[in-house]
Amino acid sequence: MKNTLNIGIIGAGSFAAFAAAAFLKVEGVKIIAVSDINKNTGSQFANQLNAQFYPEYEKLLEDKLVELVYVATPPFLHYKISKKSLSAGRHVICEKPAALKSSEAEELQALAKETDLLYVVNLIQRYNPLYNLVKYIIDEKLMGNFLHGFFENYASDENLNEAHWFWDQQKSGGIFIEHAVHFFDLFGGWLGKGEVVNALQIRRKNIEKEIYDRVQASVLYDDGIVNFYHGFDQPKILDRQEMRLQFERGEITLYEWIPVRMKLHGLFTNIQLEKLKELIGPSSVSKCSNDDAAKKVKGRFTEIIFDQEVTIESGNNDEKQNRYQQMLTDMLADQWKWIKNKDHQRIITDENAIESLRMAERSRKISQRF
Repeated sequence: MKNTLNIGIIGAGSFAAFAAAAFLKVEGVKIIAVSDINKNTGSQFANQLNAQFYPEYEKLLEDKLVELVYVATPPFLHYKISKKSLSAGRHVICEKPAALKSSEAEELQALAKETDLLYVVNLIQRYNPLYNLVKYIIDEKLMGNFLHGFFENYASDENLNEAHWFWDQQKSGGIFIEHAVHFFDLFGGWLGKGEVVNALQIRRKNIEKEIYDRVQASVLYDDGIVNFYHGFDQPKILDRQEMRLQFERGEITLYEWIPVRMKLHGLFTNIQLEKLKELIGPSSVSKCSNDDAAKKVKGRFTEIIFDQEVTIESGNNDEKQNRYQQMLTDMLADQWKWIKNKDHQRIITDENAIESLRMAERSRKISQRF
């Protein structure tokens, strides 16, 4: 079985550099080629990696040594480049979103299956240890049934000037498609398939250009509803994110868009509490109860028996960059295992890309504009 994987990168922006550093932590991975329309940026990046530079990505695809293509261009190029890469016999990992239309993502999925190639979009949230912790709590009903959730994204636009492709919906797809797919996929992993029931987009006032910098969507899942808000209107120093899941016996709050810090508050039996401590690891625990006697309360017409009302806090924001890079490393390692052995069960597949894009597409289609 081959123990090396030769990667070609198309798009030499700052995130491609960040991803490259993460990919190279996987033993056997080599980055042998880079392509970018900016010759100075691309050649400099290639030199740093000791890789071959190709001004045109089509030439990179002619390089027989390239086995996997990582697409890190603006979204409007994702479909075109991914299709050409798959048609050239290359495995593909693409940045989100898969394309600007779900029908295009479905076409890429079909092409990959026909050619027995990897096609996946870099939706990395499910590689976060906190994702697994929350999923365990939900699946085991340690806090009862899920009722309601939210994701609030107060993002910075400090490096997004008025001419940036991010604001052009013909190039980015808009905030729902370019950005929200990460979080539709994250909550879908926890709660199952959801249905977008309403959405809106808010236009930035007092400028000539049509820019929608705030969006919101409500998604109905089997057991509850989640509100997703994304606003790109903050100075970088105030960039922050928070998500919460409310249950019958408490709530979980996660901080940062790559969650690294958690606060959990709820009613637990001693057995549940010990299991949580084991899963969470180093953390601070504060008990709100005054004694150790079992207690009874009522909620949703049901009796709840618990031993302790507890708040548990874990993690810190300083972990964000390391966590982010480790998730990228784990994602590539996971996908490479599938390339070697098609029986390997991947954490994310092409289905994640398609389903999250369908939800983003639906949000944009039904959204009211103000």
